[in-house]
Amino acid sequence: MVFRRDLLRSAAGVSLASMVGEATGSLFPQAMAADSTSNDDKGQPFDQTTVRQLARDMAKTAYKAPNDHLPAAIDKLDFDGFRSIEFKPESALWHGSNLNFEVQFFPRGFLYRPKLDIYEVVDGVSTPVPYNPDMFNYQNPKLRVDDDLGFSGFKLMTCLNQKGVMEEFTVFLGASYFRAVAKGQQYGLSARGFAKGTADPQGEEFPLFRAFWIVRPKSGIESLVIYALLDSPSLSGAFRFTIRPGDTTTFDVESYFYPRKTIANGGVAPLTGMFYFDANNRNHVDDWRPAAHDSEGLLMWTGTGDQIWRPLNNPVDLQYSVFMDTAPKGFGLMQRKRAFSQYEDLALHYELRPSLWVEPVGEWPSGSVNLVEIPTPSEVNDNIVAFWRPKQPLKEGGEYSFTYRLYWGWDNPWPSDLARIAATRVGAVVDKPDVRFFCVDFFDGPLNHYPTNKQLTLNVSSSAGKVSNVVVEPNPVTHGWRTTFEFAPDGAKSSELKCVLMDGDQPISEQWMYRWTA
Repeated sequence: MVFRRDLLRSAAGVSLASMVGEATGSLFPQAMAADSTSNDDKGQPFDQTTVRQLARDMAKTAYKAPNDHLPAAIDKLDFDGFRSIEFKPESALWHGSNLNFEVQFFPRGFLYRPKLDIYEVVDGVSTPVPYNPDMFNYQNPKLRVDDDLGFSGFKLMTCLNQKGVMEEFTVFLGASYFRAVAKGQQYGLSARGFAKGTADPQGEEFPLFRAFWIVRPKSGIESLVIYALLDSPSLSGAFRFTIRPGDTTTFDVESYFYPRKTIANGGVAPLTGMFYFDANNRNHVDDWRPAAHDSEGLLMWTGTGDQIWRPLNNPVDLQYSVFMDTAPKGFGLMQRKRAFSQYEDLALHYELRPSLWVEPVGEWPSGSVNLVEIPTPSEVNDNIVAFWRPKQPLKEGGEYSFTYRLYWGWDNPWPSDLARIAATRVGAVVDKPDVRFFCVDFFDGPLNHYPTNKQLTLNVSSSAGKVSNVVVEPNPVTHGWRTTFEFAPDGAKSSELKCVLMDGDQPISEQWMYRWTA
């Protein structure tokens, strides 16, 4: 599958074939480049330090912009033309080898112009994955060219939902973007290797995965290891992904960054998705469906033990939110609504989109979870970004390591003993044109065994304006609890609203945090 919502993701990197020798000296001789003609059959030694050393050495050299030259036949390729060039399943790496995985490849063209160097690693030796134009079917024969074009990305296949049927479950395509699904799901939000300058007025930099080393698994092994080399004007980086598909698909990520220049506006473990509208924000949307989004909320488990739910928004103006923390337990963009009736979309099936949770491994230094919400007039734009930003800048010439696990699944991976937010609804109040009505539904946790005559309260506050008419009551239909209140801005242009469900003086729910804007 091809990304349906594509930003300009072909920003950084140049083929290793043109610079690997001068960047690394004798460590990576020119023969290692994918288009070299010498010693390719013999391959090159490879171990878990190889890509780190390459990234470290690259950071000491001047950045070179990518060579995105393409033959005239595909130079102006549009989305439909790109999609019409289809990889032949029988040409997949490891096809017919009785392994749990196969790898299929994407052509170059459209937004995906740079040639990536892709290697297979077998028993500590890496060799280039050979390119052949006959690996693809061409609906338009004029798009077939004999040049050694190479690949723009790849997708991973496994028997995810049906025994004996290879299905796509992970894609690496475009800049440092990748995405995955768990069993029974469809593609939604994406992850990235690194974010630089997101929402910066001077513009964003999109680092590129320039090369991959795919380790051939042993027979019967249900995980796949991939190494990746990252490059951009500001830094180089090395990644090791250990990927396990299943009911929840997990990526163990080891990342190392080597800044060419000091970076104060970087983002680690960035997540990118789409929020068009839901019941909390549809006053400027004319659409027949109840909701349309990849994710509905940002969930954070902080180092102090707080669990915070921030409903996403499609704002009128760009919104940037910062949540300071030390030693975070995790954060993610979550999709909690899982019923078809909550979206009513037979084509896009938002109820099947994965949630994506980031779990730091080891204690991360002080920093913040950053949330960027960008206005969008439709659902074709990725307008939500979340990432971790270290408090201290990444300094030129340094080495920085972040290890974490990504969970692509149906919910956050660990159960909570707190009640959780099921939905946020916002609307008008009759005869009060400046007042907004808020409805926050809770479910799960202690509410599963509370009697309907239990007396609960809502602790709600606002940074500006006034809150009134607070009501808390059981919802016999959902077996949860409903809370409502009215908010009067009193002339304020924005206000941070917070609430938590209380049993006496004891909080029993996640903290709901919402930014209201005029």
